[in-house]
Amino acid sequence: MAYTTIDAPTNFFDTLTYTGDSSTNQKISGLDFQPDYVWVKIRSTAHPHTNIDSVRGANKYLKANETAAEQTDPQYGYLSTFDNDGFTTQKGSHANPYNINQTGQTYVGWCWKAGTSFTNDASSTGIGDIDSAGSVSTDAGISICSFTGNGSNSQTVKHGLSQAPEFIILKARGQGTYGWITYDAINGAGKYMNLAATHAAVSDTGMWSNTAPTSSVFSLSNGGNTAITNPNTVTMISYCFHSVKGYSKIGSFIGNGSTNGPFLHCGFSPAWFLVKRTNGANSWYLYDNKRPGYNLIGSTLSPNTNGTEIISSSYNAVDFVSNGVKIRQSNADLNTNGSTYIFMAFAESPFVNSNGVPTNAR
Repeated sequence: MAYTTIDAPTNFFDTLTYTGDSSTNQKISGLDFQPDYVWVKIRSTAHPHTNIDSVRGANKYLKANETAAEQTDPQYGYLSTFDNDGFTTQKGSHANPYNINQTGQTYVGWCWKAGTSFTNDASSTGIGDIDSAGSVSTDAGISICSFTGNGSNSQTVKHGLSQAPEFIILKARGQGTYGWITYDAINGAGKYMNLAATHAAVSDTGMWSNTAPTSSVFSLSNGGNTAITNPNTVTMISYCFHSVKGYSKIGSFIGNGSTNGPFLHCGFSPAWFLVKRTNGANSWYLYDNKRPGYNLIGSTLSPNTNGTEIISSSYNAVDFVSNGVKIRQSNADLNTNGSTYIFMAFAESPFVNSNGVPTNAR
């Protein structure tokens, strides 16, 4: 079996950086694919993360660091189109379109390709309890899945992947009360965290129906606090991921409290890295290979805050190497001795390609 089935990770994921000009149609290009999921953050000003996907439509966005409902007529900018090499911005009605394209402001856009549409009529197929539809790449292990909650307990939803998701982000589109609930295979289905919050993993056996996802469905419940995953008649969006050898990795590590921190073997040179401590009230942190710091990444953003980009030596903690990530700081957010951290990473290049040729270290 080949080491990887994806020799060119930039066919499925890549990061774009750009400077805004407040136009109604600035084209942001440089991708080798048409994206289906675009996550944009203004780096130079405190303003929310903007999440847009092809399943909901280019003119609809959700704020990753807020509980707010989906906005369909956003003042601060959105996208007009997903293009074959990037995306085109739409200014919005506000004089200062900070979301996507404010003059002189710097931005980063993290982009994923799914690409294959799917629909599931649960009553006809017998797969799941709730109808779903979305866009999926079984090769790249990503699914964007939309459904409408039915308010019942122990319900299942088809996600479209061919393997069980290891990480799920779930958000109510039409309800402004609920956050970005996450499932990860490390904490398991009896716990959850929130991408828009700092809290540690919370024990709640109802949130994911205390049932791990399968290769066809994930599980939800309703009642009390668990109503946020399956609220009746509320439209939902989920982003589901599983590891793909040589392209993506979802895993965990135990901190050692040292500047000579843990090494996280990914099987590739990373392009993007998300990390969160599971047993403490610490922020989520995002690193990529396109912003300042190389190899030691000295630039980070937090999905749970609208804050500006942090560029500080105290966050020079993540070293992208040819086959993974080396932690090189001892601060509590990234490397507390004895604490567990979860992470998700995507590749710049596989450690060894399908022809057995190794990548070069940077």
